[in-house]
Amino acid sequence: MSHRCGVRQAQKEKTRRALLDAALRLLEDQSLSSLGLREVTRAVGVAPAAFYRHFRDLSDLGVALVEESLGSLHHMIGAILAGQDGDAERIDATVAAVADHVRRYPAHIRFIARERHGGVRAVREAIAAELDRFADEVATDFCPRLSAEDWPPEDVRMLAELYVDHMVMTATAFLEAQAEHPGAAGASGAADVEGAVGATGAEDERRVAATARKQLLLISLGRHHWRDG
Repeated sequence: MSHRCGVRQAQKEKTRRALLDAALRLLEDQSLSSLGLREVTRAVGVAPAAFYRHFRDLSDLGVALVEESLGSLHHMIGAILAGQDGDAERIDATVAAVADHVRRYPAHIRFIARERHGGVRAVREAIAAELDRFADEVATDFCPRLSAEDWPPEDVRMLAELYVDHMVMTATAFLEAQAEHPGAAGASGAADVEGAVGATGAEDERRVAATARKQLLLISLGRHHWRDG
């Protein structure tokens, strides 16, 4: 009995995964609000009724894609913030990590960029909630140092939101640049990003990386002088 239950559960997870993957592929060229349920089930090869064993509706599937799309980036940037010393090191590591993540998961980033202000309310709210949690973690990382500089909690939170918004903007810019150079190899560090991008002649990626570093440096410089005003 337990073996049969295990097999059924594995098949259920396989179908759910197939529905998510099919939806993500279809959403490369359209918004979630224009996607049809039958379009998704047809791509997977299951009856429309089978969809409801996994999701209440397409907005429920969209929320699952939000959690999947932002979850890994959310934790990756948190690890960078916790693991790097010095502003320059954090900036280089963050920009390189975002570039690599976009290169690995372009469909997920495209989905978030399109649906963040899209027509499906539940998905917009899910994206906003994930970004809020992201900002909470960044603020928690900043808090010990900034509290020592007499930063009030609301200003720490404001700075965290600024970093999160910048990361989303940078990811979208990398997505647009990498669409022009799909053959660019993955990279794991700041120097590797420059090398990999240069090897493929992806000038747009170098420009995005350089701009992102300058913007983060400007934010960092502003942070050091914020309380002086």
